[in-house]
Amino acid sequence: MAATTRAPTTPAPSTAAQQLARGQARRPDPPPIQRVRRRRRPSGEPPPLPRHLNASGKWWLALSGVVLVSVLVVVATRSVAFVDLVDTRVLQGIAGIRSPGLTQVAEVAGVLGTSRAIHVLWLLNIAVLAVFRRWRHLLIWVVVGILVVNVAATAAATLQRPRPYEVEVLGPWLGYSMPSLPMTVLATFLVSSLYSLVPAGRRRNTAKWLVGALLLVTAASRLYLAQDHPTDVVAGIVLGVAAPLAAFRMLTPNEVYPVRYRRGSPAHLDVTGARGEAITRALQDQLGVVATAVTPFGLAGSGGSTPLRITVKAEGDEESCIFGKLYAATHLRSDRWFKLGRTLLYGRLEDEKPYHSVRRLVQYEDYVLRLLSDSGLPVPHPLGIVEITPEREYLLVTEFMQGAREIGEADIDEAVIDQGLAVVRRMWEIGMAHRDIKPANLLVRDGTLFLIDSAFAEIRPSPWRQAVDLANMMLVLALRTDAPTVYARARLQFSDEEIAEAFAATRGLTMPSQLRRMLRAQGKDLHAAFLDLLPYRLPPVRIQRWTWRRVGLSLVTLVALLVTVGVVINLLGSPL
Repeated sequence: MAATTRAPTTPAPSTAAQQLARGQARRPDPPPIQRVRRRRRPSGEPPPLPRHLNASGKWWLALSGVVLVSVLVVVATRSVAFVDLVDTRVLQGIAGIRSPGLTQVAEVAGVLGTSRAIHVLWLLNIAVLAVFRRWRHLLIWVVVGILVVNVAATAAATLQRPRPYEVEVLGPWLGYSMPSLPMTVLATFLVSSLYSLVPAGRRRNTAKWLVGALLLVTAASRLYLAQDHPTDVVAGIVLGVAAPLAAFRMLTPNEVYPVRYRRGSPAHLDVTGARGEAITRALQDQLGVVATAVTPFGLAGSGGSTPLRITVKAEGDEESCIFGKLYAATHLRSDRWFKLGRTLLYGRLEDEKPYHSVRRLVQYEDYVLRLLSDSGLPVPHPLGIVEITPEREYLLVTEFMQGAREIGEADIDEAVIDQGLAVVRRMWEIGMAHRDIKPANLLVRDGTLFLIDSAFAEIRPSPWRQAVDLANMMLVLALRTDAPTVYARARLQFSDEEIAEAFAATRGLTMPSQLRRMLRAQGKDLHAAFLDLLPYRLPPVRIQRWTWRRVGLSLVTLVALLVTVGVVINLLGSPL
């Protein structure tokens, strides 16, 4: 229509926009915080929350190394006569106490070492981990299982040790005996279940004794039935325990990936115990603030980090609060999968390049926050970055907005509406886009609006991305007021062309999930209400974009899924 060719008219900026542009929209300074002398960690000293392998894990790894070296020695020298002699004498001694009753008991006691029992254990663990969406534990469970089975099978095929001779074998057996493949796989699966399903602490310690008892009973059964040599059983248990124990302790430490069954987002890390102490110590060493309490805060509105309210010492005997966002490697991986999924489903909505390290992620958000603050935008004062574990965990520290409420719960008047619209106008002027404007990221305190959470902000975004910010801001402001009021105030700072483009670029996909939920809960179609107020409409901006990169990623993902399914099916059907 003819309106698309008309020259844009820019309305005169409002008072709120003029104040933001001149940096005159002042807000109270954050409460004073008592500072102490900072301490630089000397070279070689472990970080506040180090990654470690306990003494038991080191012993198991050492024993597995001994087993592997012994296998190499035997293969190289072909001298197993002494080991065979000792094993045979032990089995002959056990065979001397056989009786029909004990044989029946041994057959029942060895049921966990059967192929069917191990397959059931495998499927149950996969089902439980998938139901509780513990994907990292599930991945390690599967990878360790496949790795140990193949290593044990390769070692057995290399050694080619026959089953015990000069002793009657009472139970079923298959293949070579060194190491005992059933004992290796059973130990691997039981230890993997222990570290992926049982919460750390007293319950896990009790479960360790149970796992040890099950392995002991199964081993005793197989020795009584002469299905394996004693050294076969020992080697199998050592390999089966060492591999999953080291993998889970190093890749899923309790401090970072706790096993828990209460509801909650996997992005929200536990900040009690060792991690809480590490945060307190790191804050004092690196920022010079003395923290007295670290508690989660505002978890409902956060899905990509762990937001924290940190109580610190202020002047005299008083206390104050600062805000912290805890980022870990799990958030980095979630960000990568999230961006990969968006690329596969929608093409490139905006910059979907993943971060390569947790450090880069935190550095970028801190930089953007300082850029917004220096531009006069009403954002929390940045206070610095705290390193918890190098390259794995960092804490972004800012001012805590004491007494502020989410905009979805606060009273909104025309002054607050003008401030919200002025924030978008100012971001356009400095070449920024927030990309996540939703009620949880807009706070109101004493009639002043604050913009928080700049994690997704983009520098020099596309015009489409900036237009989406305007529409989302208008929708959020209309949740507590109405569309006509917000539209009337918007025309004081934006032209009809700019508003029409904003709603042409915005629909369900580009709205944050919290905003969509609140719109559905109110039963209002605010998007349609704004469209009805426009003097004209622009055609919707196309979102779906097919590129060679998207096609290639889709094909690679499909092939990877097919290969994974094939490996799992092959493993489930392989005999032990």
